[in-house]
Amino acid sequence: MKVVTFGEIMLRLAPEGYLRFTQADRFGVVYGGGEANVAVSLANFGVESQFVSRLPKHEIGQAALNSLRRYGVDTSHIVRGGERLGIYYLEKGASQRPSKVIYDRAGSAFAASSAEDYDWNEIFRGTDWFHFTGITPALGGNIASVCLTAAREARKRGITVSCDLNYRKKLWSKEEACRTMSEICRYVDVCIANEEDADDVFGIHAASTDVQKGILDREGYVSVADQLGKRFGFKVVAITLRESISASDNVWSAMLYADEKAYFSRKYPIRIVDRVGGGDSFGTGLIYAMLCGWNEQKIIEFAVAASCLKQTVEGDYNMVSADEVLSLAEGNASGRVQR
Repeated sequence: MKVVTFGEIMLRLAPEGYLRFTQADRFGVVYGGGEANVAVSLANFGVESQFVSRLPKHEIGQAALNSLRRYGVDTSHIVRGGERLGIYYLEKGASQRPSKVIYDRAGSAFAASSAEDYDWNEIFRGTDWFHFTGITPALGGNIASVCLTAAREARKRGITVSCDLNYRKKLWSKEEACRTMSEICRYVDVCIANEEDADDVFGIHAASTDVQKGILDREGYVSVADQLGKRFGFKVVAITLRESISASDNVWSAMLYADEKAYFSRKYPIRIVDRVGGGDSFGTGLIYAMLCGWNEQKIIEFAVAASCLKQTVEGDYNMVSADEVLSLAEGNASGRVQR
């Protein structure tokens, strides 16, 4: 089985530990980005995964490329060109102090790419699944058009298409997101969202929910998923449900909606190490479990367990195996030392 993901990989710069930006005199370096994170996680699960993007030819672009190759991701369709790699700065929150992200990605090599950079006929050869996020079309330039073309070409070939809505208010407005994603989502089979995305992008709100206060009404999301499915024809809608006690402690679960039936996962209390990439690891788990042909309950349990484990791992990439995820999904949540 082969999965293709399409998006931007960035350089992540973060102060040590829980230092604030204004305290830091050095920054740690890792690489990551929504679709790159999915590609790496799938490779760690043993799936043939290919990441498609555009990177500058200089050494920083090569370092980003090497970070993907290190884990077995196919980079043969990454185009080289442009001047800069996108950057984001991360300040990790703790207790009542939230995490902060500052983007420095305008004019990146990927954002400046064009339709001519990507031969979808060749890229999609032998592909079973295509994945992207709402971050990609939000980057401006020609990228939204390229993303639309990719989704349309995948649909023409009978490839399953998944999209994580991933609304980022620092990248575009709700109106822009709604207009663009409404067109792209016509070619999507599997929609992934969190408790805010459906509201921010499409104005579909879960009743009795207040995300800022960490109050979620699970049943309200059945209606959200049903409305999304009927509006765009999604075969599956998956929604992550994060109950935020603080920046350090969350309760994590999710819902899968298919054939007008909802499946809720168990809940996991998480002491967060690094929450960046949590949603991407959920998407990875969903893709992997669906490709395995498991039933709906096992699919959502696996996806939630995968994202639960990611939030205990430093960096963007989810450095866990499918066996570790299955162990947690099947109830081994004690955290005891494995000898």
